[in-house]
Amino acid sequence: MIITRTPFRMSFFGGGTDMPDYFRENNGSVISTTFDKYCYVTVRHLPRFFNHKSLLSYSKFEYVNTYDEIEHPAIRNAMKMLDMHEIRLTYEADLPARSGLGTSSSFAVGMLNAFYALKGKYADNKKLADEAIYLERELCQERGGWQDQIAAAFGGFNRINFNVDGYEVVPIIINPLRKQQLNKNLMMFFTGFTRFSSELQKINNITSSDKRDQLKEMFNLVDEAEKILTDKQRSLDEFGYLLDHTWKLKRQTGSQISTNSIDTLYNRGIEAGALGGKLLGAGGGGFLVFYVQPDKQEAMKEAMKELMLIPFEFENGGTRVIHYSPETYEPIDKQE
Repeated sequence: MIITRTPFRMSFFGGGTDMPDYFRENNGSVISTTFDKYCYVTVRHLPRFFNHKSLLSYSKFEYVNTYDEIEHPAIRNAMKMLDMHEIRLTYEADLPARSGLGTSSSFAVGMLNAFYALKGKYADNKKLADEAIYLERELCQERGGWQDQIAAAFGGFNRINFNVDGYEVVPIIINPLRKQQLNKNLMMFFTGFTRFSSELQKINNITSSDKRDQLKEMFNLVDEAEKILTDKQRSLDEFGYLLDHTWKLKRQTGSQISTNSIDTLYNRGIEAGALGGKLLGAGGGGFLVFYVQPDKQEAMKEAMKELMLIPFEFENGGTRVIHYSPETYEPIDKQE
């Protein structure tokens, strides 16, 4: 039996510039962090006592005998890609799917990590990120960027740069006390709305030519945000104001980025004392994160009292195998 634990990510700056049809022409960059909310994937070989060959448990149960019977596209394509047979797979998570935290990509990374471990093979972070990108963007034909898979695989507080040759992950070196203060100044709330990121990406078409100016400015803000984080002489509050600026830019890149309800909640947060914030993910719902000075946080909780506050801590681990019990497995046949 194998159990993997894979973190979710929170993206601050540069979202949209990680789309390949943008960064291959213009370069891209994002700043994001993973935090201590995870998805867990458990896999083992299914004992041969049943009428089905594989059992898949996520938001539903699937009992299947061939790949083509599998409804979940990521599981179906991952099992084909890695030649997996007679599997029992279970997915659990600390936070809901389709909520703007890269949950589907964390699942893809964690599932691939588990499959390799079940085969007795080691896959490093880059291999897992690359194959999760290939799985979601090519095999499953889901539209979106690359940052989620990379963040889930590598973990940590990073700047991820994109260009025609691919990507590089550059950890942002922040004074520990400064990083701790940033963590304390961020408040995350669940709006209760969920949506499919890939569908919103199609609707918003964020990389279309008429939105390139906004994306270029969002890309430039990554440099400024990194300077704020790493320069101890600068006030962290500048990070909050910059979040507000990048959120206003992002709202211009698609009709479905925000909604009247999201705008109302965001404005309420600003009125309560937040210096800035943003909706996480492709838009339409999910989680709002705000930068709030400590003395304003009680007022913020009151203003958002109908929403769920999600306490969190930054994490640095990325995807991990947290339980490894080798199995003896002898395949008896091949699936079609």
